[in-house]
Amino acid sequence: MPVVVLAGFLGSGKTTLLNHLLHHSGGSRIGALVNDFGAIEIDAMAVAGALGDSTVSLGNGCLCCAVDAGELDQYLGRLAEPSLGIDVIVIEASGLAEPQELVRMVLASELPGVVYGGLVEVVDAAEFDDTRARHPELDRHLALADLVVVNKLDRAADGERVLGLVRSLVDRAAVVPACYGRIDPEFLFDCRPSEERVGQLSFDDLHEPGEGADEHAGHLHAGYDSLSFVSGVPLDPRRLMAFLDSRPEGLYRIKGYVDFGPYDPRNRYAVHAVGRFLRFYPEPWASADERLTQLVLIGSGIDTPALRKELEACRTGAAHADEHGMWGVLRYVRDPEEPEPREWQPYDDGPGGPEGPEELPD
Repeated sequence: MPVVVLAGFLGSGKTTLLNHLLHHSGGSRIGALVNDFGAIEIDAMAVAGALGDSTVSLGNGCLCCAVDAGELDQYLGRLAEPSLGIDVIVIEASGLAEPQELVRMVLASELPGVVYGGLVEVVDAAEFDDTRARHPELDRHLALADLVVVNKLDRAADGERVLGLVRSLVDRAAVVPACYGRIDPEFLFDCRPSEERVGQLSFDDLHEPGEGADEHAGHLHAGYDSLSFVSGVPLDPRRLMAFLDSRPEGLYRIKGYVDFGPYDPRNRYAVHAVGRFLRFYPEPWASADERLTQLVLIGSGIDTPALRKELEACRTGAAHADEHGMWGVLRYVRDPEEPEPREWQPYDDGPGGPEGPEELPD
């Protein structure tokens, strides 16, 4: 279950974006920790106002200072209960929270089945210059982000300039323009196919477009690019790791399964990448499984034909495995008995300034 951190300065449009996700979840159930602290499960409420009594506000208005990783796990644990059927958790941070600390807490989670789903930073395009002048730490927050939503472009006099400036401040993150927080939910989580509901309306039911209506009418966001890759030929782990280590700017998510053939004939490897975060999960092949590599890549402004060629170049016809070939992959396989490895480390503001993301040594 991905845990997405939604951050951004006061008034940038975080709540609007979250409400958009709630109304366009594609049948998925969203659990939210909203504005400082309130653990709520959301699926079939008739109106967003029904959330009010389920939200707890802390006096200091800053989630990152109010709890530690263990306390956060208690709330995430409630939402991760299988009986609730939740598909994704969104933490909407206070406009004054430190996203670096929130990311650290999610990465430190000891809950099985919970995985970091990325840091989404929301920017108010109309107020960006003034906000940045008053709060220079915003540049550091943008450098941490996995996805940046440049919101309120309809109110910005020079939106293209703001977009260009934001792109110059991020570190390989996807930058998506938006109005009213309207981004495609597939950027953040897999939308569950809608199911027939009896006796209760969901947000999706309330927003079904009428016949002939264009459900994307009025959406000013640029959308996203996606690539589906399927191979019946196993992939070479070294070539795949070289591809993942050099993945381009704007490639936000990678998900799916990899067949490494003779390098591990017993397991397929589920892969989960968001921004710079990467994890592999070995899973035993079932006897009925067709041994395929199946990957989906999602990003903004990515060159899908070039990425397909790079993935095709990862194929291998080797009948025998190099005994060291899997070392690069195994760096990103978490031992459940070990603490979280540091394949993604938020920036460290030491005397020398931000040091950038840190990876495990070779």
